[in-house]
Amino acid sequence: MQVNEYKPLIVAFCCNWCSYAGADLAGNNRLSYPADVKIIRVPCSCRVNPMFILRAFQRGADGVIICGCHPGDCHYTSGNYYTRRRMAALFSMLDFLGIERERTRLEWVSAAEGAKFAATMNDFVETVTALGENKRLEDLRCKK
Repeated sequence: MQVNEYKPLIVAFCCNWCSYAGADLAGNNRLSYPADVKIIRVPCSCRVNPMFILRAFQRGADGVIICGCHPGDCHYTSGNYYTRRRMAALFSMLDFLGIERERTRLEWVSAAEGAKFAATMNDFVETVTALGENKRLEDLRCKK
């Protein structure tokens, strides 16, 4: 009898200029992070609409992480400041909906921080795994 080990589905929205390049550097340096992390490259972290995060949870994601440039280093001048404000509002909405705060994270990772990217992803997956499967916004039509 085979026991199915729970593996969380993680959606990572990564800024094209810094975080996605950090993920690429982690890969080039052969630093490992779980394959259950699905990366979506966005031009800037400020382009991540909070509805994208809610939709990811609805579609079966167990955790969502947004990675962007460090404040002050945004290629679009102030994009990550908008992200920080928008995510603060989203976190209070997720609290209202009853979704654990630990299922969503905002991290600043530069292109030169491949090791930080891998460590952040490993830590986030470990945290979400401890929380278990997300059933709060689950849409049963999206299940296989």
